[in-house]
Amino acid sequence: MRKTLAFLSLTALLALGVALPAGAATDTWTVDKEHSTVSFQVRHFVTKVRGQFDAFQGTVLLDPQHPEAGSVEFTIDAKSIDTDSPKRDEHLRSPDFFDVANNPQITFKSRKVVPLAPGRFAVAGTLTMRGVAREVTLPVELIGTTNDPWGNVRAGFATALTLDRKDYGINWNKALDTGGAVLGDEVEIDIQLETIRQKPQPAR
Repeated sequence: MRKTLAFLSLTALLALGVALPAGAATDTWTVDKEHSTVSFQVRHFVTKVRGQFDAFQGTVLLDPQHPEAGSVEFTIDAKSIDTDSPKRDEHLRSPDFFDVANNPQITFKSRKVVPLAPGRFAVAGTLTMRGVAREVTLPVELIGTTNDPWGNVRAGFATALTLDRKDYGINWNKALDTGGAVLGDEVEIDIQLETIRQKPQPAR
């Protein structure tokens, strides 16, 4: 689903070069999963059902002075999908949807980042889901940065977009007697990421 771009939002991390304090020439930032969310919603009959992925990880390499040269990789465990309905989640893991037995991961790898305005970026890269790789561009916002009580530097990023699930081979649906179908094709994705700058390792 276009939605899994949820993991794509991680590309937002490339925005670190704008408002983050400078560290080493190239800094490594990692996603704090406990304080981040990768969520989505899709129409079911006449309303929208929301879900999320519970397991994901990502790493960003960034030179604060040259954010356009940064890189990011993000991975989602497809079987961690959670819509608060065990029966529905099993169906979503099946070949009708994510086919997690053959495609256990959803991945995003950045290719290019373009600054648009202070704290806003267009991040392009390859999103691979259910064995289908497609180029996507994420609108990324740098929400802010701060120091936490334990000596870490944190940065928040957000991205939201809409994907067509059929672009990734997720075609299952059922026609309604009254017209239309059970599920919508468009999936709305919302990603909120809190990241931590990793401290340089001492030279040996």
